[in-house]
Amino acid sequence: MSLILPKRTLSRRRLLQVSGLSGVGFLLGGCGTNLFSDNLRQISEPLNQSLEALLLTQKPIPEFPVSAIEADKLLVNTFDFTPQIDPAQFRLIIDGEVNNAMQLSMADIQKLPLTSMVIRHVCVEGWAAIVQWGGVRLRDLVALVQPKSSVRYVYFKSADGYYESWDLASAIHPQTLIAYQKNGQPLSVDNGAPMRLASPIKLGYKQSKWVTQITFVSNLLPTKKGYWEDQGYEWFAGL
Repeated sequence: MSLILPKRTLSRRRLLQVSGLSGVGFLLGGCGTNLFSDNLRQISEPLNQSLEALLLTQKPIPEFPVSAIEADKLLVNTFDFTPQIDPAQFRLIIDGEVNNAMQLSMADIQKLPLTSMVIRHVCVEGWAAIVQWGGVRLRDLVALVQPKSSVRYVYFKSADGYYESWDLASAIHPQTLIAYQKNGQPLSVDNGAPMRLASPIKLGYKQSKWVTQITFVSNLLPTKKGYWEDQGYEWFAGL
């Protein structure tokens, strides 16, 4: 799948100064592939989110060397329920408005190209950690299932009942992973094994753990945008 990113015309800082707005995100104007034969419709979010979207289409986020990994700084949020998933029985369901719905085992997923990146994970609570994630680029899964041209959003369902939604452009960013490794080792259960989201362009609460289902849709459910978003958190949550 070949994606064409627009050329950078204004620095992030300068564009924020001109606009008087802040925040991040990005908007995909169109894809030069058969998979998306029609341009994706412009995301009909408030003006600030449209500007955020424009900012982050411009180029990938700079990554860190392996020597910068902060192994002890990635905190684990504690909840009452941590799902225990048998990797041998695990199936990642990919469905919704797609041409080729799939159920992939861990063996299927690990046959796909492995992408590794060292990025900063930023939590809305105010802490951050530089982490190496390894897994499959979400855009590679998109290429397999072939979403319909009307698709604009992606839902992620987790084994613990957590749920999230992303704009499609963020989901197919080259640094958005479905990760099964952390710092070169298999992902641990408390970090979301067998699979979790990882990306340098979203706050931590958007990066669902224990992902079991990915669903492509044309429209968001107005009362079910995300676990924390439905309690008042920002939906876009870009960096």
